[in-house]
Amino acid sequence: MDAPAAGTMRVRRAALVFIFVTVLVDVMAFGLIIPVLPHLLKKVTGGEIADATLWHGLFATGFMAMQFIAQPVQGALSDRFGRRPVILVSNAGLAIDFLIMALAETLPLLFIARLLSGATSASFSTANAYIADVTPPEKRSAAFGRLGMAFGIGFTVSPVMGAWLGAVDLHLPFWVAAGLCAANFCYGWFVLPESLPPERRAPFDWRRANPLGSLRMLRRHPELFGLAGVSFLMSLAHLVYPTTFVLYADYRFGWGLEMVGWTLLIVGVMTVIVQGGLVGRVARTFGDRRTVLIGAVAGAIGFAMYAAAPTGYWFWAAMPVAALWAVAGPATQSLMTSRVSAQEQGRLQGAIGSLNSVAGIAGPTLFTQSLAWVAANEVRGPMAGASFWLAALMVAIGGLLAWRVTRTRP
Repeated sequence: MDAPAAGTMRVRRAALVFIFVTVLVDVMAFGLIIPVLPHLLKKVTGGEIADATLWHGLFATGFMAMQFIAQPVQGALSDRFGRRPVILVSNAGLAIDFLIMALAETLPLLFIARLLSGATSASFSTANAYIADVTPPEKRSAAFGRLGMAFGIGFTVSPVMGAWLGAVDLHLPFWVAAGLCAANFCYGWFVLPESLPPERRAPFDWRRANPLGSLRMLRRHPELFGLAGVSFLMSLAHLVYPTTFVLYADYRFGWGLEMVGWTLLIVGVMTVIVQGGLVGRVARTFGDRRTVLIGAVAGAIGFAMYAAAPTGYWFWAAMPVAALWAVAGPATQSLMTSRVSAQEQGRLQGAIGSLNSVAGIAGPTLFTQSLAWVAANEVRGPMAGASFWLAALMVAIGGLLAWRVTRTRP
């Protein structure tokens, strides 16, 4: 390998490391505040649990609504001005947002800050576009898998850290989150090169940058529209974990917080292992299309086993099967990025992120209502796992859709 090629490889490697780190740090920043935000809301609303719960739901909806609007805009901006400035502005915006939340003592200021975080955190989509820019198509599944590993590590470790920091002071996790995002901005300023050269950029157009315009772009590519549907169903099914698992485990198995915590930790570790170590190997062996189908089958079976599990031991036995589902997401991303030009990668990721935001808005209500019906009617046996049966159905439909739309190459 000659010197210029070796230098290019080093720059590319440093860039990929930064993208991994920026996703990890952003996820950790959000994870840190998960256990303390409800308590902070309880404090600023006067100490009533009912009021805090209501506002927590409104905060979550507002956050996802802002992502629905902002992700296509950021994607289109990154297609016009490059990935680097969008990622750096997002990191700086998150640092400012968490700083405001650390100082906020009133509900309106906290709500405004949460809306700001929903808009600025859309850098996750731009990070995916960056990966598509600098990674050959045959290696994208592994690269997207490593980003998934960053998500897994961040959400496995950071809530525990947030709980520890929150025990010292409710505002401390927000200070730490702001510091992490500011440090990430400084790191990226010196390390991150631009991945999209000027000759491959596309003009910015508000008609295409809004959420509906970005979805119209998907409609122009029948396979891409179908694969976006697969991604949506997978994202929707995944929400069964954060929205119902704690209460489901209590109702079905009588588990307390300690057992739930250990179980979620093991789920996170398994996901990290699959996305960080298995995705690339499976994709190289079977190809992206078959990897998606393998993951969908494993996910549907795993969720069905969760739903039917009569005891906690049976639930644990299903965890390795369900963990294999994690190969489907990166492979789906790889298939989608191979179906658009370099000039449309940002808009593609913005459209996907916007769809996933819709899942984030609809999923909590869908799954919590199914569990509420089970508890209200004191349902026992396999049907007590109605929320997991619903997730299994979503993954199965996603697998069938993937099989149908990828039967022929474009």
